[in-house]
Amino acid sequence: MEIKIQAVHFDATEKLQEFAAKKVEKLSKSYDDIQKVEVQLKVVKPATALNKQTSISVAIPGAPVFVEKTCDTFEEGIDQCVDALKVKLAKIKEKSRNR
Repeated sequence: MEIKIQAVHFDATEKLQEFAAKKVEKLSKSYDDIQKVEVQLKVVKPATALNKQTSISVAIPGAPVFVEKTCDTFEEGIDQCVDALKVKLAKIKEKSRNR
């Protein structure tokens, strides 16, 4: 699984990148055939609350899965995105099992 982390309008710390990579790695437990994960961290309207936008795109056979959340911190956004992706991937896995 290839993981790509992109920071828009700011420089992501190494600690934040490691956190994102660690959380995204756990998605492989939910779905085996993940080829690529793209994490985009973006600061929207600096100096306001809820200005950290996190979006994660997961490339799997078929169609890619995309989730986007806006939170106070990137860590919180990453957590919410990963949780939402786990649910989506579980549904996709269940549908493919039923075929």
